[in-house]
Amino acid sequence: MGTAALLTSLFAPFFGAVVLLFVPNRQALLVRLIAAGAAGLSLLASLYVFLAYDPAQAGFQFISRFPWSEELGIAFQVGVDGIGAPLVFASAILLFAGIFISWHITDRTKEFYIFLLILAAATIGVFMSLDLFFLYFFYEMSVLPMYLLLGVWGSHTKGYLEMTDPEGLKKRDSVAFIFNFAANSKEYAAMKLTLFLSAGAVFALMGILLIYHFSPVQTFDILVLREQAKFDGPLATIIWLLVFFGFASIAPIWPLHSWSPVGHAAAPAATSMLHAGVLMKLGHFSIIRVAYEILPETTRELMPIAAILCIFSIIYGGFVAYFAKDTKYVIGYSSSSHMGYVFLGMAALDYISLTGAVIYMFAHALATGMLFAMAGWVYDQTHTRDIPSLGGLVERMPFVAGCFIIACMASIGMPGTVNFIAEIMIIVGSWEKYPLQVIVAILGIVLTMAYLFRMMRGLFYGSLTAEGVHAHDAVGVVNRLPLLLMIGCSIFFGIFPVHFYNIVRSTVEPLLNRIHHVAPLISQQNLFP
Repeated sequence: MGTAALLTSLFAPFFGAVVLLFVPNRQALLVRLIAAGAAGLSLLASLYVFLAYDPAQAGFQFISRFPWSEELGIAFQVGVDGIGAPLVFASAILLFAGIFISWHITDRTKEFYIFLLILAAATIGVFMSLDLFFLYFFYEMSVLPMYLLLGVWGSHTKGYLEMTDPEGLKKRDSVAFIFNFAANSKEYAAMKLTLFLSAGAVFALMGILLIYHFSPVQTFDILVLREQAKFDGPLATIIWLLVFFGFASIAPIWPLHSWSPVGHAAAPAATSMLHAGVLMKLGHFSIIRVAYEILPETTRELMPIAAILCIFSIIYGGFVAYFAKDTKYVIGYSSSSHMGYVFLGMAALDYISLTGAVIYMFAHALATGMLFAMAGWVYDQTHTRDIPSLGGLVERMPFVAGCFIIACMASIGMPGTVNFIAEIMIIVGSWEKYPLQVIVAILGIVLTMAYLFRMMRGLFYGSLTAEGVHAHDAVGVVNRLPLLLMIGCSIFFGIFPVHFYNIVRSTVEPLLNRIHHVAPLISQQNLFP
């Protein structure tokens, strides 16, 4: 049953996208219902996988294997452990919420939902792939729909309409404009995202091919490679650096981060939710799945690199978010900053910190998903994302304002949300090894509170501006369901974290034992007996 549910969570969005190919675009309601049905089926299946995962058994569960090329050692092999199961669930949550957040889209509705379903299915495929070939295949599959979702359905950022060339002529439609570094066009954002992710993917592919070539068995099977492939010396270092920086570009870690906020700002709300919620987690997850599993000794030696770079991610992203005036830029740079916390938890290689990092990936997906959903709603109602131009919206949209406050509380790690559990575990687990980074992380939380409260005050309080006079609140099931779903999950797992914690613990403990070559430490005990 669990195996069938896992495959359903992956293939339901793909099947929905295929069915939509045969539905006329003029039947918009039918298109939306089919997309919602496929996303809902994937959500229910992923929830079953999450609940059915047995922490006592641990390891990879619900495994399916279908040989693809015996000569090359490639097989379509999927399964989940305590790290993959929560992230599959998070992807399904954001896909289902994103379908309803995009309910108002009328421009080529069918095509939009097809690409959104493919994007979510690709991320789910990465989180459950146990074969390096298909992990990379699904990883690359996520780039194409992102490019089209930004380039076709995205929006230009502030200042785009005023941009001219030195002669005073409009140059927004020229090829040169797309490659202009200072551009604010959606085409530029789509191009930059694609180039960054594709370049990083090439480095990651080089590392994967080196693993395949120099391993004693010619296979892409991660379960076999982690037991039989042994690398040391310069070769192990080269492979690790290729894998780490190749996948870290999508995480994104400083200084490979600049594509992400630009992509957030230009993307439709649902795309931003998946982008920040799960697409960015592909980097962290792939590093754990490849570098931690196959190169444990090298990971122990070189992971301090991430501890150094995460400082810049946290502080730089936080300060830029504070001074940004575009709502999506604030949330986008906030996401880049918060990814530094995940790298800190990973770099400490401590049982508590790594468990917290995995939980934080799930928690951040919900909190950022909520913020981008509501930023999209405000933009749809006011047709601007410029914070100084807005104000007093609480009068027009009290429900959205209330949800926005909860999302801000979750993002800063307020007790009662799952973010609090994740952040406190990262801080406690990393303190002994990286006290300076922990102090920076705590200051980053204060900075997060400052810019989120500043944005909340600028949007919802003060005098109502002309842009918000005709705005209205989110009403009805379609508009409120996605927000309530994400809020409910964030609070539920913040109050009842036992099963969640045990799932992650069952995978993190043996993984770190392999890296350290030691028995479980006294600190590696069940915090929630």
